Amino acid sequence: MPAPSSPTSFADWLGGDAVPLTHLDPEAPLDDLEPLRGIVGDARVVAVGENSHFITEFSLMRQRILRFLAERCGFTVLAFEYGFSEGFPLDDWAQGKGTDDDLSALLAEAIPVGVEEPLRWMRRHNATAEAPVRFAGIDIPAAGGSLLPALTPVAAYLRQVDPEMLPVIQEAMRIAGSFAGASAAAAAPAWTRLAAAEQDALSALLMRVLIRFRAVAPLYLSRGDQHSYDVALRRVEAACHADYGFRAMAGLYAGSGLTADTSARDVYMAGSVRWHLEHFGPGTRIVLAAHNAHIQKTPVSFNGQLTGLPMGQHLHDAMGDDYVALALTSVTGHTADMRPDENARFGFAVDATALRPPEPGSVEAAFAEAGLGLSIADLSRFRTRDSGDHGPGRVRIQSAYVETPVLDAFDAVISTPTSTVADYLR
Repeated sequence: MPAPSSPTSFADWLGGDAVPLTHLDPEAPLDDLEPLRGIVGDARVVAVGENSHFITEFSLMRQRILRFLAERCGFTVLAFEYGFSEGFPLDDWAQGKGTDDDLSALLAEAIPVGVEEPLRWMRRHNATAEAPVRFAGIDIPAAGGSLLPALTPVAAYLRQVDPEMLPVIQEAMRIAGSFAGASAAAAAPAWTRLAAAEQDALSALLMRVLIRFRAVAPLYLSRGDQHSYDVALRRVEAACHADYGFRAMAGLYAGSGLTADTSARDVYMAGSVRWHLEHFGPGTRIVLAAHNAHIQKTPVSFNGQLTGLPMGQHLHDAMGDDYVALALTSVTGHTADMRPDENARFGFAVDATALRPPEPGSVEAAFAEAGLGLSIADLSRFRTRDSGDHGPGRVRIQSAYVETPVLDAFDAVISTPTSTVADYLR
């Protein structure tokens, strides 16, 4: 009997089916990315991940994918792992408001997660494009570092439609300002040092604002417009989710946290993506840039423990095939491990950690075994095979691994031969 003509292992399949990519230059031709067209299909949201923030190769590849999806596939919005509230002035800038130099000031307080170059490309593109590309933030404010970027514009809105509530929002802002930082890594330890009465008061104040927003919506709408109300309500919800996150993180570090309790941020981000789909109107298609651990369609587990239900899982459950997740990872090089450090600018230091050889059973080990360079693998092509191989069971997150069925978590994987921590963080 002749031997089977089709390979049986995932690594064997990968070696024959993954498509090589030509380069990482964001300004160069995009023809090598044409395989993405079949992977993306008619999806309304395509998430492009990275196994670590602050990696040069991942940033360059995401810029190329944004260009390809906008220029050749008709995508209209770049949504980023960036504060929902803070995203609006960035969209204004991308549409041509102000001067080219204004972007540095707009991003001065933000963690440099790779949003600057995509925005600069958008501004150049939009200057001549018939259909401009919009920018959208989806995250809780300041990556969980401060409630003020959300609450400050809410106070301005209430001054117009409900001045009786100003003392409530101002008291919430007073407490929030007492522990605000540039990220959750800075703010969470400061929050734990608040008196329990202050912690509880902040949560109660925020909940009072949220419930009043919903209860008297007709009153607010009679004094303003629908869009302003919708944005303000989403900002209040961001503050509530961020506040919940402080309690969840405190429980996690104390060893008393509830299962998957840190998922509040991810469900907010998923809701923000759907909010933008609705508010940008019919025909909206979103390129969503976020960490692999946020975009995956399966739960996040470490060492056999369920730790989070990611944004991608919520979007997949709500949207089905209209949501596509592309993971970015690397086989060798260095990764950016974030170490808590309250004295550092953003509440953490970044260590350029040399990657060890990929662990057996990881998607990175399969790419290494297949001897692949820069390449993309359409996982749906392997899922249709009756090979008896269920594929990799883990994927890198910085220098560690998330345990997950990779074939279920992502629709495609792009692997770079190496990864390099960005120069500005060294």
